Amino acid sequence: MAPRLCLLLGALLAGVLDAQQQQFMEYMERRLAVLEERIAQWHDQSSRYSTELRDFKNQVITMMENMEKERERLHTEVETTAVRVERLEREVDYLETQNPALPCMEVDEKLVENQVATAKQRKNEKYDKLTDCSDTISQVKAMKILKRFGSTAGLWTKDPVGTSEKIYVFDGTANDTVYVFPRMREFTLFSATRKAARIKLPHPWVGTGHLVYGGHLYYIRQHGTFQVIKFNLANKTIVDSSVFPAEEQIPVFGLSAFNYIDVVADEEGLWAIYATKENEKNICLAKLDPRSLDIEQMWDTPCPRENAESAFVVCGTLYVVYNTRLPSRSRVQCVFDVSGTLSSEDASLVYFPKRYGSHSSMKYNPKERHIYAWDDGYQIIYRMEMKKKTEV
Repeated sequence: MAPRLCLLLGALLAGVLDAQQQQFMEYMERRLAVLEERIAQWHDQSSRYSTELRDFKNQVITMMENMEKERERLHTEVETTAVRVERLEREVDYLETQNPALPCMEVDEKLVENQVATAKQRKNEKYDKLTDCSDTISQVKAMKILKRFGSTAGLWTKDPVGTSEKIYVFDGTANDTVYVFPRMREFTLFSATRKAARIKLPHPWVGTGHLVYGGHLYYIRQHGTFQVIKFNLANKTIVDSSVFPAEEQIPVFGLSAFNYIDVVADEEGLWAIYATKENEKNICLAKLDPRSLDIEQMWDTPCPRENAESAFVVCGTLYVVYNTRLPSRSRVQCVFDVSGTLSSEDASLVYFPKRYGSHSSMKYNPKERHIYAWDDGYQIIYRMEMKKKTEV
């Protein structure tokens, strides 16, 4: 009896275990099926996101390419517009020169007539000096070649009034732009004009006879007749202008045909060096009022134009520098003292060191007692040694 009962219980337990095992397997199969379904969904979503991201990337790349093309198109349009504006400005300037305002020209002509008459009345009178400066040049003490910059002819200078250290450069013999360097160091080190500030003048300048003095630029404009323009460097506006009261002007220096008026400064103020057909063999000198640009006095000097290359004034004395057609050593060969205390025979014979060509400009700085010279594209500083006129 007992063995049968054991077998029965064993059979019952085996059946129960088989049933549980079957249920567990079915449960695991359902869980695995769910996991497989979720994995499949994740894979589908991942593929879709990857596709969308790739499409978005392509869209961004296309937009950036279109933006770059648009930028280039706008840049081209801006450059084209700038060229058109510049051409329009030139055409306007040309029209202004071809169609001047007649009423203004009539007034200018009357002013010129009055100035010529007044100046002729005081022509060759003895000059009453404004200062007690009685120095004359003894010799060239030293020469410093700074660099080679720009054209063979030009002008570079500093303002002798005030504390400004700016260097002003006029490249060439005709333009409407002035380059400005903050100090001598920058002018010496910079090899290109792109690092310099630029002042675009309302009217073009001609020659190399311009001057920076007391915060103003005095430059020469040819508008039929020759005009001296007074330009404020601070606010970039024309303060005054005056037709130079001299008839039938000719180049003032025989070796510098581009210069008709040379505005210079010394201890006494402003002067204008010029020449006319009336006295075509010699150089003329005039004293300028820096405020009104009026001519205060005029002189016919004994200094010949032939073989003259430049000139400057020191303490009321005109020094004319001569050379030869084939450039050699420049020298001061004629001196004219407006006060009559110094003659060419009594003055020291001043020679400048042998250089590259001939001077296209020589600007005396009365504050530093230096001459800023432009020699065949080289910028040179001459340091002058002075002595009293009574010691000569």
